[in-house]
Amino acid sequence: MRKPVQSGAETPSDADVLGGATAERADDVCLPHRRYRLAWAPPMAATELGRPAFTVADLVGELAWPDGTQVGLVEGAGGPRSPIASDGDNVDFARALAPDAVVLVAEAGLGAINAVRLAADALSGFELHVALNRFGDDALHARNREFLADRAGLHVVVTPAELSTSLAG
Repeated sequence: MRKPVQSGAETPSDADVLGGATAERADDVCLPHRRYRLAWAPPMAATELGRPAFTVADLVGELAWPDGTQVGLVEGAGGPRSPIASDGDNVDFARALAPDAVVLVAEAGLGAINAVRLAADALSGFELHVALNRFGDDALHARNREFLADRAGLHVVVTPAELSTSLAG
């Protein structure tokens, strides 16, 4: 798992959580010089903190995987159109990576349909899997999933097992 850049002062950080989930060091998940302790879009945080600007190419070039890695997951920062570098957003970053698939994680509740459809439009051209987060025994969650799958034509999953199956198949 890799998170090429992160912002915010949360403890534990995203890199800590992702590292714990994948048995990797947080410093391997997100390089220390790409951590910004200000909860702003990363390039804006870098500017505000007086740190050097960085580009999409810089982030792509810094990604490194252990030998033998067959599947790599890369988590962006913010939504598809959130700036991730001085010269691009998460869509630009995904285009530079050219992944086999993109997973869009979205809330399952109120606002999900609009948020997912806007994000899906931005991510057109990628094999897209929508994962509804915090999906529960809630009629709205079920209707949102139904709408996104049936009416919007998106591939929607709600559990890690479903996502694994979806990505494998």
